[in-house]
Parts: sequence; structure tokens; C-alpha cells
Amino acid sequence: MPTRKTASADIRRYLWVPLLLALTTSGCSTYYGQLAAGHLRLLTAREPVAEIIADPARDPRLRARLATALDARRFASARLGLPDNDSYRLYADLNRPYVVWNLFATPAFSVEPIEHCFPVAGCVAYRGYFDQGRARAQAARLALRGLDTDVAGVEAYSTLGWFDDPLLSSMLRRDDQALAALIFHELAHQRVYVEGDTAFNESYASFVAREGLGQWRVARGLPAPDPAVETRRRQWVALMLATRERLRALYAQAIPDAVKRARKEAEFLRLRSDYAALRDGPWQGDRRFDGWFEQPLNNAVLVPFGLYDQWVDAFAALFAEVDGDWHRFHRRVADLAALPADERTARLRALDIR
Repeated sequence: MPTRKTASADIRRYLWVPLLLALTTSGCSTYYGQLAAGHLRLLTAREPVAEIIADPARDPRLRARLATALDARRFASARLGLPDNDSYRLYADLNRPYVVWNLFATPAFSVEPIEHCFPVAGCVAYRGYFDQGRARAQAARLALRGLDTDVAGVEAYSTLGWFDDPLLSSMLRRDDQALAALIFHELAHQRVYVEGDTAFNESYASFVAREGLGQWRVARGLPAPDPAVETRRRQWVALMLATRERLRALYAQAIPDAVKRARKEAEFLRLRSDYAALRDGPWQGDRRFDGWFEQPLNNAVLVPFGLYDQWVDAFAALFAEVDGDWHRFHRRVADLAALPADERTARLRALDIR
């Protein structure tokens, strides 16, 4: 869905209030009820960032982090062509490590996620919960039905401009540069969003975050990052994608389920082994991804991989075509967003091979 410049921010916000109230009064026991109640709690916790920074009684470390974040926020609108509103000019302390927990699920012998469809956002490969316990309880119920599940904490989410999204205490777990990139990423979702096309949306936002962070570093006189870090991240993602494709081929075979299950387990053992070989070999002991491998591995943990960077190179090619002009770039992206899905994908493929 292209940007919604035809409606003011206030109109967009108040159109959602009756829906949220209706969902809340339906009871927090419902899935939509817990979403509405959780989001309303978040909205009521917001404080203006500028007021916190100006208050000497507040934690000086918090004030310093928020000052840097506000600098990145101003840069996003002034230099990157991203929306100029009150999103990320407010702050909310969550008193917990994540704002929501996403639940991913797949059949036991499929790498395709079970999708869920929502108003505005369209169909996505997860369900979000404001309470970790609710997410894990639902995961347990799905596991009893034979599904693979994964519950993953999320530091931030976007309401696509319907509300003024705040900076969250969970976002401050990142360092300054990663926080700036996250702000750019989330604001990009407000600029252009296609209902139901997760790969397009996340790849576009990821490119904006990557390129925007590079420009923000230059503007602040910060050194370029170690290229080895990005190389290792790409190699890690490549391991996941290769494993997923081998599993996809396995599940398509006409063989007994018991054989599939044994070979599935072997594939995840291979993934662990391949990672250890990279870590202890070319990566020279870099253990940054060890924590991810501490969890049980199944189809569901592989779902997010590839979605965030599938079309990043295509968007980079598009950015080069407009000579790095952010406003022209966003307009071209909005044009792509307006195309039918098949045509949009074909255009992205054509850009990706340039």
C-alpha cells in the first residue's frame, strides 16, 4: 500500500480509537483484545523525549541516549526523506526486555509459515503478543498439534503512522548506531508499506536503514564499520537459507514421515556443525551468534531469514538509478508498491540482477 498522504496524522489516529476501544471492551482474553490493551498501555506511557533530555533530575545516561536518538530522528526527516511527525520523539519505559513476542509456526514437514491476516498490515508469518506468557502458552498448544513453533522477542514495531510510535526502553538495548538504524527502518514502514508483502516491506526498510546509517555516520564523523561484521552476518544468513532449501527438498520427497523426521534432525545437526566450522575457522572465534544456537532448532526458527534482505540489492540498484536522491527514491518505491504483486516482483528481479 503506498503512503497515505491523503489523510492527516490526527485523522488516522482518531479513526483507530473506536476500534481499539471496541477490541479492549471485548476483553483481554481475546487475541485482538490483548493487542489493543497492550498498545493502549504503551500509548499512555509515552513522554516527550525533549522534556526528558531537559530534565536534570532524570538519569543522565538515559538523557544522553535519548539525545543521540533524537539527533538520528531529526536526520531521518531532514536528510532521508522519512516522515516528519512525532514518532520516535516520544519515549516509553516498558520495564521489560521486549515490547512484543512474535510467535512463528510451521507444519512439522514444511518450511512455509502459517500466516495470519490483519486489517491494514495484511497477511504476515506470525502473531504478536504483548505478554510473553501468552505467546509461550499458545506455542505449547500448537506444539501439541504437531506444529513447529518459535517465540521471538521484538524490540520495536510500527503502527505504520496510525499512531506516534515512541522510542522504547527495549530499543535502547542497542548501541547508538544500531538504534539509529532501527529508527530509520521503522520510519521507512510509515513512508511505504504494501499490505501482505513482507519481503518487499522489510527489504525496503532494511535498505533505508543501511544506507541511512552510512550517511548518518558520515554526518557525525563516525568511522566506517568493520566490513567483516557484515560479511559474517551474510554468511550466517546464508547458512539458514541453505538449510531451509535442503529441508524444503526433503519434505517434498515421497518417503515415510519417520524417515523425514530423522533426516530433518540430521539437517539441524549439520547446521550447528557448519556454523561451528565458520566460527572456529574463518571467523577466528567470533561467537556473536552462539546465543541463537542455544535454542532448540526447528522449521519455525528459520522463518524470518531472508525476509529482511531478499530485495535489498534491488533497492540499492534503484537508489543508484535516482543518483541517491531520497525523495525520488521513495517515489519510485511507492510506484513499485502500487503494482500488482507479480509485476512488482518481476521489477525487483530485474533490478536485482543489474
